[in-house]
Amino acid sequence: MENTRPIDKLLDFAKKDERIRVVGMEGSRTNHNVPRDDFQDYDISFVVTDMAAFLENNKWINFLGERLITQTPEDMELFPPELGNWFSYLMLFIDHSKIDLTLVPIEELELYLESDGLLEIILDKDLRCLNVPEATDVTYHVQKPSARSFDDCCNEFWMVSTYVVKGICRNELLFANYHFEHILREELLRMLSWRVGFETEFSLSVGKRYKYISQYLHAKEVSQLMGTFELSSKKAIWQALLLAFDLFAKASQQVATRLEVEYPVYEKNIRVYVDEVYQKFLVNNFVDNIIK
Repeated sequence: MENTRPIDKLLDFAKKDERIRVVGMEGSRTNHNVPRDDFQDYDISFVVTDMAAFLENNKWINFLGERLITQTPEDMELFPPELGNWFSYLMLFIDHSKIDLTLVPIEELELYLESDGLLEIILDKDLRCLNVPEATDVTYHVQKPSARSFDDCCNEFWMVSTYVVKGICRNELLFANYHFEHILREELLRMLSWRVGFETEFSLSVGKRYKYISQYLHAKEVSQLMGTFELSSKKAIWQALLLAFDLFAKASQQVATRLEVEYPVYEKNIRVYVDEVYQKFLVNNFVDNIIK
């Protein structure tokens, strides 16, 4: 059994356990548009008739082999559960394989079948899942924004950029970095993804957390985007902010044109504000640390 594939172990166990009626697979392994590699998780769900019996003792998962670490999100205090009545085991094994195994009560089978467009049924003991459509990543494709969503994104980006500037001026780098990484970057990547969407007729996904977006950007844009990740000093944050400004402005102007909407005044106003703040505070106080 040492060289048995994880999926074979899971299926063998499920076939023998009468409490498990349906086995499904989700995630990248069912997505034919995702390149295969050794780091892909096995995202597996057992639809079961007796949740309580499985949850009484976690030793039953030992059939999968020796684990380096296990996480059960629904049983954690620090991170609130997200799956309701479902229960998951996130497991990394000594052979470096990764299995995310979720238990779903049989009463919620229909909810499970509707939960993911990439769902593929690999075991159906009672023929309950005959009409499940073929797995597709279409629900993960970049979606065309509405005019309102476009404006909201622009508004959020330019508003939060002022928080980054404030953090730099106060020498509160953690504050500046938080707003850059958690808010500003999200809106930048969202806008870039919309630009990519228009260029590709909204026919593809840029991946979880935008991990494939670089494939669809110009080389200069990739270089600029990578440059925004250097945030270790006031000078670095300032440089990163200006790079983000240029990237966002170019992409948002292009998206506005494709949407046939008026380009918002946020950029013009905030660039004036940022220049005034720079001249008032940064030139005088941080001339050795901030670029001119």
